[in-house]
Amino acid sequence: MENTGRISTSLLPAARRVLFDKAVGAAIEEELYISSEVDRAHLVMLAECRIVDREKAARLLRAIERLRDARFAPLGNRQPLRGLYLLYEDYLIETEGPEVGGILQTGRSRNDLNATIHKLKLRRPLIRLLREGLRLQAVLIRRARRYRGVVMPAYTHGQAAMPSSYGHYLAAIAKAVGRDLDGVQLAGEGINQSPLGAGAVGGTTLPIDTVRTARLLGFSEPVENSIDAVASRDLMLRLLSAAAILGVTLSRVAADLLQWATSEFDFLELPDEIVGSSSAMPQKRNPFLLEHVQGRTTSTLGAFVSAMTAIHSTPFTNSIAVGTEAVRHVWQALEDISDALLLIRLVIARAQPRRDSMLHRADAGMTTATALANRIVSETECDFRTSHRIVGEMILHFIRNGIPYQEDKISGYLQSRGLAVSVAGLDPVSITESSEWGGGPGANSIEHSLHSSRIKWADQVRWCRQLVLGWQKAKSEIEEAVSNIGCHQIDLTLSPAPYPGQKLHHS
Repeated sequence: MENTGRISTSLLPAARRVLFDKAVGAAIEEELYISSEVDRAHLVMLAECRIVDREKAARLLRAIERLRDARFAPLGNRQPLRGLYLLYEDYLIETEGPEVGGILQTGRSRNDLNATIHKLKLRRPLIRLLREGLRLQAVLIRRARRYRGVVMPAYTHGQAAMPSSYGHYLAAIAKAVGRDLDGVQLAGEGINQSPLGAGAVGGTTLPIDTVRTARLLGFSEPVENSIDAVASRDLMLRLLSAAAILGVTLSRVAADLLQWATSEFDFLELPDEIVGSSSAMPQKRNPFLLEHVQGRTTSTLGAFVSAMTAIHSTPFTNSIAVGTEAVRHVWQALEDISDALLLIRLVIARAQPRRDSMLHRADAGMTTATALANRIVSETECDFRTSHRIVGEMILHFIRNGIPYQEDKISGYLQSRGLAVSVAGLDPVSITESSEWGGGPGANSIEHSLHSSRIKWADQVRWCRQLVLGWQKAKSEIEEAVSNIGCHQIDLTLSPAPYPGQKLHHS
């Protein structure tokens, strides 16, 4: 491909080093394994449709299998003058001759090939992200049920506000993470459409079967418009957007847990295996995993902004800015958000709430004040705004005069205002247990919330499993199809599996 007929000289060495040399090495095996999977599906289809000679397709498939079996080692010392794929194609032309190696690009282009490879490369990070999210969900749901009776204050504006529970908080995070995973799943729906066959931008005059190649590669259907197929990278934008939203949720949880783990709050006890020490201060126990969560959740936002900026105002067609530069940071960003999910799960699974500290703060923060105002409304003829002012004046009176916020003192003050109100059961524990309405921390309310979270969790688990099973089925089908073309099947157990197949652990 250095002499295409139209272009006869090589790319400048300095430009080649920036654009292509970095792709050689560790990336060569992963990149070309996925590329060669597309090649196998394409060649099978070309042979089945009698667009290329069956024996030539079989020879080329055998050559590709030899390269895969050797982990593409014969390409390791070659200079990628115009990228890895053309290096790989040139090698096949050299070794098999142009009459065999030259048929590989029949009925397609690097443009639709690249778009297809991008979607195939997204499979592993998408499934890992969803699995890590679902593992976090499972921990949140279980811990929420275990700690729903551990009373603590809910905070607004950094101040103790109303009685709640640690389980109530975790159940809230389970809800938020569940919606964020819904967003990831919805964004990931586009991963099931195959761009292969769109060619450079205008399809092809050859009678290819894009439904067949889509099926062999584990896609549900081909993209219907060739321009859309090579011009669009909205799948990656949607995934980055959904992952960035998930990252915001995780960063907010990390901020809470970091604060609650301080000695000033003393709400959480973190075991040694999830904290670190200091190189200079031997007394320190630093919850540094949570700081990594805060840091790693930023990369998805950065990648999203970078990708959006790269694509913005580009023509709606194939473009290096869109197909290469815009997606450059996607893989690391999705890996980072998956790592953040894992790290925060480890913390939540092992953190132990300090019940006494939490309850003391709920009591000292006078978090039952709103419940008292509500009781005045229900037991007298006061409207809520008047009741609200009475309770506020009482608290100010107590603070100024050093009077403790206790039931007998509260009852005496209200009687002095001519209000006969029951003050029994106005402690934080009782109020928490009785707050069953509006999604409050009462036992029935939390159980209802957790029940719906579990149903959604199970649906998302099934979606992931079905997606992976579809990919695995396609893997078996393409092996059979390659064999039928005449390629002797070889042991590929040493090759990296392109699609994840490990089971989802619920613990």
